[in-house]
Amino acid sequence: MPDIILDIINNAAFSASSLTDSVNVVPNSYGRLNELGLFNDEPIATTSVTIDIRNGVLNLLPTRQRGAPATLGTPERARLKAFLVPHIPHDDSVLALDVQNMLMRAGGGGVASAAGLETVLGMVNRKLITMRRKHAITLESLRVSAIAGVIRDYDGSPLINLFTEFGITQKAVDFALGTAGTDVGSKCREVSGYIEDNLLGDTMTSVHALASPSWFDRFVTHASVKEAYKYFVATQNPLRNDLRKGFTFQNITFEEYRGQATKLNEDGSTTVQRFIPDGDVRFFPIGTGDTFTNYWAPPDHIDETNIAPNLDDQVFVAPLERAKFGKGIDIHTESNPLPLVKRPATLVRGFSSN
Repeated sequence: MPDIILDIINNAAFSASSLTDSVNVVPNSYGRLNELGLFNDEPIATTSVTIDIRNGVLNLLPTRQRGAPATLGTPERARLKAFLVPHIPHDDSVLALDVQNMLMRAGGGGVASAAGLETVLGMVNRKLITMRRKHAITLESLRVSAIAGVIRDYDGSPLINLFTEFGITQKAVDFALGTAGTDVGSKCREVSGYIEDNLLGDTMTSVHALASPSWFDRFVTHASVKEAYKYFVATQNPLRNDLRKGFTFQNITFEEYRGQATKLNEDGSTTVQRFIPDGDVRFFPIGTGDTFTNYWAPPDHIDETNIAPNLDDQVFVAPLERAKFGKGIDIHTESNPLPLVKRPATLVRGFSSN
């Protein structure tokens, strides 16, 4: 058995580059924000990124007589902000015990057949797929917290408060969905107008909203919305289309978002954590130029030092290591993403106080 493990470790198919390519071929099963194409991926060669914050000044230009002195441009005020890229390592292993009874032996000398090697290969691949999916859902969690303005760790603790870093206060709109007479359309226009005013030189194509299930249900059943939603439902094929997505009201596309993950606590228990808190909705612009950027730092590996990763290498897999006493194979993966919103004033929180 140890000889089989050693052969696999020395196989070129299990080098760092081959394993990284293999694990990134696995489809990203978790990632509504990835489906929306909200964040532009940008690889960097360092473990931090520095943002040059400039507030351009646009003012009306007066007319002058020909030959008269021209007006002078106002200097832009620049501020530099450095952000550390989160480092997310994750290890697993394939033990001899995991594959021992699955190996097929050929001949009388106990030599493993090609089918035996494929079984070990299959076990490693299954581990890599699971590890890739854990990184994918972690990335989704980071991105959803980014559009909320506070990038959070797995346990909800803040990593970067974008509002504090950029010196702004988050806009929050109370939709008062418990009041039948609330003009919800006016609330939506307030959100859209605020986002447009704070693009600060960027452009957008529309506004999108990810809503918690409870907020979405109250929204579509409100007196000023339910007729529009009823018409939307009537134009859809309920056997083919998900009626919780794609409902556009006042030029904002609303969808129910149920993203969640299980958090492992220190005592061994688990807690289900929703990415958007119950009763909340998050508004953000779609189709911007550079407001949303996902920076990717190099992995913590000697061969990758100071080298920007490939755009497709979101998860890095180190060369396989033989476990102590040949008991199995140790697998190390990591991802180094920083989903950054460079205009956090475009992020609006919605809620209902009644």
